Amino acid sequence: MAAAAPQEQAASAALQAEVNQKRKERVALVSIAVSATMAIAKLIAGLASGSLAVMSEAGNNFGDVVTTALTYYAIRISNKPADDEHHYGHAKVEALTALVETGVLFALATFILIEAVRRFFNHDVAVEASPLVFAVLFISIVVDSFRWRALNKIAKETRSEALAADALHFSSDIVASSLAIAGLIAAHFGFPQGDAVAALGVAGFIGVAGYNIGRRTIDTLVDAAPKGLAEEVWGSAAAVPGVIDVPSVRLRPAGAEILGDLEISVARTLSLESVAAIKANVAEAIKASHPEISVTIATQPIAIDSETFLERILLIAAKRHVPIHHITVQDVDGRASVSFDIELDGRMSHGSAHEIASSLEKEIRKELGSDVEVESHIEPMEPRHLTGQDVDPKIKAKIEAALIKKAHDQGDLLDVHNVRVRRTPAGLVVNYHCLVDPALSVDETHDQVDALERKMRASFSTITRIVGHAEPAQ
Repeated sequence: MAAAAPQEQAASAALQAEVNQKRKERVALVSIAVSATMAIAKLIAGLASGSLAVMSEAGNNFGDVVTTALTYYAIRISNKPADDEHHYGHAKVEALTALVETGVLFALATFILIEAVRRFFNHDVAVEASPLVFAVLFISIVVDSFRWRALNKIAKETRSEALAADALHFSSDIVASSLAIAGLIAAHFGFPQGDAVAALGVAGFIGVAGYNIGRRTIDTLVDAAPKGLAEEVWGSAAAVPGVIDVPSVRLRPAGAEILGDLEISVARTLSLESVAAIKANVAEAIKASHPEISVTIATQPIAIDSETFLERILLIAAKRHVPIHHITVQDVDGRASVSFDIELDGRMSHGSAHEIASSLEKEIRKELGSDVEVESHIEPMEPRHLTGQDVDPKIKAKIEAALIKKAHDQGDLLDVHNVRVRRTPAGLVVNYHCLVDPALSVDETHDQVDALERKMRASFSTITRIVGHAEPAQ
């Protein structure tokens, strides 16, 4: 059941994405139809009244038809998955569409501004404020209010740049229509320039809407990080156990998603499995607080103050793939002295082996300090893979009996059992299990097992290796 959970979550997310896509497309289509209807109605009302403010609104709505059509196209394209040419998908198509909408709005605002100035100084233009004109504008305000709320709601829920731009645009349309009504009222009461002033206001609001849409769109296109979000991601990552620091967080918007990468510092002594688990926990923590964020996490292994000499030495040897053991660290008159056994292929020339050992010693001095005394003892590496077969039962019985007796004589190794004796090209290899007092230290247990091995090898010259597995007695 647990393994199926991620698949169920992925399926649920895919289904939700499909639902959101249909909602975005549906609201965009409705917006196109409404914009076209209102544009025609305002154009008729504007021509009938001679009001520049109303005709400006008609032009604005015709622009809406173009921009909402582009929005619909962008929504369909942006939902396409990533491909060979667009590795991060097509989400920024929405931002490009919003940028086009910005250009349309600025062009329209400029045209209205020029015409409004011309009319302001031309007193021969007559404006007739008929009930039909007022009705069209009032209906426009009501319709735009509903459109603004619907678009804004879905834009927030689906994180659609294009729909957000449309919503912002229609919010300015409400103000523009209100100004047009004010201009008509002023003209009706003997101030014909009121229509031109209203048109100037309409141009101003269209320009402001264009600026706001353009600013948000450009932020998206130039990968501006959402304000404050990087700090929140940093906090989520830094709170995960095992993360020492978060040196870098980079985020960028991509349609409904926020993409990014961050670097976390972890202890260099951790295993790859532990580091992978920390990365998974960081990704999960970020997703829990910000589901829209997808990040790539890089790890930087660093030394921490709590590292011991032993850990640092083992780490250096592991990086060089050189097995070492019997590490001894001494404090001699305030100066550290390190010694260890290094295992190298017994067939290797001593000159080559010494070069490897010296290189390792040099690296350890570099890590621990040049005043640290470092010495190694080269040992031939035990054969790692031998072909073996069980010995004659009589030989096994003889060796097993000797093991049991010598262990009994030592006293601390109890119940020798599961004895196996195999013949290999290197000699006999003996494996056995035994029980020991669980209160014994590791050192004490190791000494007992070593002592038994020495006694057995002294009695049986053909034995090349004895492996004793000590288990705590119950």
